[in-house]
Amino acid sequence: MVQYYWNPNFQPQPSFQNNQQQMVPPPVTIPSGRPAGLPQGEQSYIENILRLNIGEPGIFHFSFSHTLGETLNTRNVIGSVEAAGRDHVIVKEASSGNSFLFPMIYFDYAEFEGDVNYFPQTIQSRQV
Repeated sequence: MVQYYWNPNFQPQPSFQNNQQQMVPPPVTIPSGRPAGLPQGEQSYIENILRLNIGEPGIFHFSFSHTLGETLNTRNVIGSVEAAGRDHVIVKEASSGNSFLFPMIYFDYAEFEGDVNYFPQTIQSRQV
């Protein structure tokens, strides 16, 4: 059986069952996919960056490809992030005080009035 995807619970099956000594491949280190320089447990995903900027004023751009009217397929909200989850963001509009729950699939980008709060950047050597 060929293992195409990494699975921590995978136990390789012996390929032959006679008295010959089985050849065991050396252990392989699988990269975690996490960029170097982020604090332990934090990842540089959009929802985490939005969480770091809760309450910061900005313009949040969303687009919807499934709408019929050409002018109805975008929504720009001037306000601030109240909360952000893995698949959604809650934005409070400054002018009306309304809160909007948007799925992240519709999020395009955000413009913040000041600096964007981001994870501390440190340079670390990467192990290959």
